[in-house]
Amino acid sequence: MRVLVDTPIWSAAFRRSDDAGSGYRKEMERLVAHGSVEIIGPIRQELLSGIRDHSKYETIRDRLRRFPDLEITTEDYEEAAVFYSRCRSNGIQGSSTDFLICALAARHDLLVFTDDRDFSAYQRVIPVRLYPFGQEV
Repeated sequence: MRVLVDTPIWSAAFRRSDDAGSGYRKEMERLVAHGSVEIIGPIRQELLSGIRDHSKYETIRDRLRRFPDLEITTEDYEEAAVFYSRCRSNGIQGSSTDFLICALAARHDLLVFTDDRDFSAYQRVIPVRLYPFGQEV
């Protein structure tokens, strides 16, 4: 199974030194070893945009370069808009990037690895599947 990794997981794996960061880092290492990790350009941009120190930026940029971006098509943007509208009509708010993640995950049959609780709400009305952190893929 392939996994689309969301920004907070990448960020925690790269930057956090607490137990959560360590757990995410170990899980990411396992997923990378299995060749399961996917990324999209908007996640790459979000992750790199939050780095103030130039040398840290370059280090993380270089690490991320080993993961090619999944192609985003016009249909993905259109499906993201449908997902947004469906969630909104059910009282669920979300970001454009979140719904793009959901659209790509649905098209490519990917699990989404995130700790963003909004995705649990999305799951009630759109076909997004979450990565069960800590279980075998």
